[in-house]
Amino acid sequence: MPPKIGYLLPTRERIMEGRPETASLLKLAEKASALGFDSIWVGDSLTARPRHDPLTLLAGVAGRIPGITIGTAVLLPMLRNPVILAHQVATLDQLADGNLILGVGFAADRPNIRAEFAAAGVPFEHRIGRMLEGLRLCKALWSGQPVDWDGRWQTSQAVIGPTPARPGGPLLWIGGNLAPSLDRAGKFFDGWFPIAPSAPDFGAGLAHVRNVAREHGRAPESVSGAMYLTLSLDDDADKADDRLNQFLVQYYGQPAPPTRRRQACYAGPAAGVAEWLNTYAEAGASHLVLRFAGDHERHLEAIAKAWQT
Repeated sequence: MPPKIGYLLPTRERIMEGRPETASLLKLAEKASALGFDSIWVGDSLTARPRHDPLTLLAGVAGRIPGITIGTAVLLPMLRNPVILAHQVATLDQLADGNLILGVGFAADRPNIRAEFAAAGVPFEHRIGRMLEGLRLCKALWSGQPVDWDGRWQTSQAVIGPTPARPGGPLLWIGGNLAPSLDRAGKFFDGWFPIAPSAPDFGAGLAHVRNVAREHGRAPESVSGAMYLTLSLDDDADKADDRLNQFLVQYYGQPAPPTRRRQACYAGPAAGVAEWLNTYAEAGASHLVLRFAGDHERHLEAIAKAWQT
């Protein structure tokens, strides 16, 4: 079965361009849906890489395109109070008719991200434990039953309404490529959603994740494999490569080569992109989320044509 194809809206890029209006973003989402893309995704950041709030914008997408799968790529849940987050996500899942995937991450250790945590009043240290506990509290609240919690947060017979449309709440995917990240994906999450590995490394990582799931009494195939991929398409391969490098420098504020070593990227003709994407499908990816280096309408049309042929 071919993987589903998702499209990441350029929220960060629009803020960098001084174009914060959301109408054009919603039109891109509609175009992607009309071209056959399976899902629409939004990234997350407060101050490190300013952009639109993902949950709010995805509510607009869900209202504009009924039935489309929506997702976060990726949300930093530890920046939010989990009781409030549970309420927001449950409402968003109702808007999406249960078609929400919550991709989450644990945040890299960089000065601008530490500053982001400080701005939110959240300690950077122990952020992974904070994330895991917060998500457990969210899942408890999504049950609709009264919740008593005595940890980083305290609740007494707390009940939220609505509960998510999907029983138990949305699917939870997590990224990361190091062994502890793979272990967490296998133990606790519904999907592994990295940004870095080559297709062979992805296949090996997914096998590790599913082995961990099996060791912890979970059905291995219940853990999905997904990839976050960055594309720059041009018939002139050198132009595609230059455009990708410029995009990454502007986006991250650092040289492109180290970023390209950390992230899976394709730069070249559209004629070769389907074969490259298929290497991830053959390695076990059931969902591919695509980020484009500029010219989104052209990229959407090129991917739709390449994938359908």
